[in-house]
Amino acid sequence: MNIVFMGTPEFAVPSLHALIQQPGYTVTGVFTQPDKPVGRKQILTPPPVKELALQYNIPVFQPKSLKNEKTVEILGKLNPDVIVVAAYGKILPKSVLSFPQYGCINVHASLLPKYRGAGPIQWCILNGETKTGITTMFMGEGLDTGDMLEKVETPIGENETADSLYARLSEMGAPLLLSTLKKLEEGTLTPKKQDDALSCYAPMLTKELSPIDYNRTAREVHNQIRGLSSWPCATTTYKGKRLKVYESRLADGQGEPGTLLSDEKLIVACKEGAVEFLSVQYEGGKRLPAADFLRGKPASAGEKLGE
Repeated sequence: MNIVFMGTPEFAVPSLHALIQQPGYTVTGVFTQPDKPVGRKQILTPPPVKELALQYNIPVFQPKSLKNEKTVEILGKLNPDVIVVAAYGKILPKSVLSFPQYGCINVHASLLPKYRGAGPIQWCILNGETKTGITTMFMGEGLDTGDMLEKVETPIGENETADSLYARLSEMGAPLLLSTLKKLEEGTLTPKKQDDALSCYAPMLTKELSPIDYNRTAREVHNQIRGLSSWPCATTTYKGKRLKVYESRLADGQGEPGTLLSDEKLIVACKEGAVEFLSVQYEGGKRLPAADFLRGKPASAGEKLGE
């Protein structure tokens, strides 16, 4: 089976690698986003999917748009039986969706129809979900609205961050994709339409989500910190400067929202309960465990954060 793969970030790498290693499959080409400047020095950096494809001498294409005749010409030369998409980051036009014999299959990081969109992993944590998973689906012209094919579920740990869940789900996607493709070839798949009434949207994250509001419950603040780690990251102010918070856990204690409850730990009172910061980064500094951070910036019970 000839396969064209479309994906960009680290999430898509295990799925592409599984296709490359699977006997009987030939990845004839990879589409990914253009290289982007990264870091303070803005070094032009290729996406992880491109790096893997080049290791195996697979042709890589990085168009700014798929809505042109050039894309159809390229697909004609690559001759895919199926197009596999995993976190590509671009909308596929009808000319691409209708091109391969078996259609286009997407590896999506949620239990559809919940959490359609670009940020399903983060939003399921932000909303306090206790389980999520991977869904393979036929792609249509809507946003993650195509018929579902197969699913796999996983619980979300109480203290699990979006980063760790991202890594787990990326690995879970690869075997599910291989299972779906095998059944596709055998003609044993049973596509299931999504119930739009059960759907919800997971938009891209923005920095507007970052500021911590201590007038929310401790669990809501904890979910915010977990869901935004490590970008755009939950933020507060400590001793007059911005403090990024990467990890937290629920803690015992009550007090005025935003008040430190300990001299030894970063335990902050919320509307209900308290939350302890475990991993932080002070403005202009490095990410540190809270214990190490407090050696240089000692806490004082009663001090207010977020002001």
